[in-house]
Amino acid sequence: MLQKIKVLDKEYEILDAKERLTIPDCIVGSHNKIGKGHGEAKFYVGSKNSANFKFFDDFSRRCFFLKSDFLKYLNLVKEEYEHPSQPYKKKELLKEDWKKYFEEMNQSKEEFLEFELDFKKNIVGLRMYLNSNDKPYLFMRKISLPNITYISVLKIKDESEKISYYFKLFADFFGEESNPYELKIKEKEIREDKKIKDKPKIFLAREGQGEYRKNLLNECPFCPITLVSDERLLIASHIKPWVKSETEEKTDPKNGFMLTPTYDKLFDRGFITFEDNGTMRVSPWISPMNQGKLKIKDGNKVQLLPVKGREKYLKYHREKVFNK
Repeated sequence: MLQKIKVLDKEYEILDAKERLTIPDCIVGSHNKIGKGHGEAKFYVGSKNSANFKFFDDFSRRCFFLKSDFLKYLNLVKEEYEHPSQPYKKKELLKEDWKKYFEEMNQSKEEFLEFELDFKKNIVGLRMYLNSNDKPYLFMRKISLPNITYISVLKIKDESEKISYYFKLFADFFGEESNPYELKIKEKEIREDKKIKDKPKIFLAREGQGEYRKNLLNECPFCPITLVSDERLLIASHIKPWVKSETEEKTDPKNGFMLTPTYDKLFDRGFITFEDNGTMRVSPWISPMNQGKLKIKDGNKVQLLPVKGREKYLKYHREKVFNK
């Protein structure tokens, strides 16, 4: 059965997903650049023999971003705009840029931001490019930050059999769930807070170590998905991210699961989540092929998932972390 997604109250079947197209430095806005090259409108996505040619098989189809996704991305990278960790060409201007971009998108009256891909200009020899002169595509180029930004695309079909491409921006902070500056500020706040007595325990909780890990293992001595019980292969995963948690939530064993590394990564990055009855939800932004390889399926019940006492954390994860 094909996985479905609801976009603005309209249901679509997911035909395929292109999970990660890294935004290159050459196409981003002039202020965001790290290298010295001039900006290019076209976005190289692979050779003619790659799977991308099968995915992007018709450039006449409707393509769109969502206003809400752009705003979510901008909020996600706000700290990077305000406190750059990379040598951007005009880093001193990025803070004001963020305000301008956010206001521009926030004032948009349209939620569906449609654009067309240019077929003739984008297929050159054995190389495949995406390109467009439409505003949503140009806005994507303007706000994207190289190295930490990537695009995912869903190939979806509506009830009338019409196929569209749904584009969405994501950010990955060099393997961290949050911007490095945000983590640094949170740690500084803990160190300077005289009311916090067990500071070492809180810092160890971020790494899934110490008493937090021990207490979590007492409640859940195995991964409820794989049933692996070897402690060396288990990670103490936070449900509500450590950086977003209140002081007492950081070390609360109810704010966690013991998971094997693959499932920890999927859960940490919001590609799987759980209902209060233990039902797994799988993000549509993982391709059907990789869902099969990972042996994850939307709607599967994880019978041994310890959900009792974790409902408030799971609600946060579904609403704030899960990539719907």
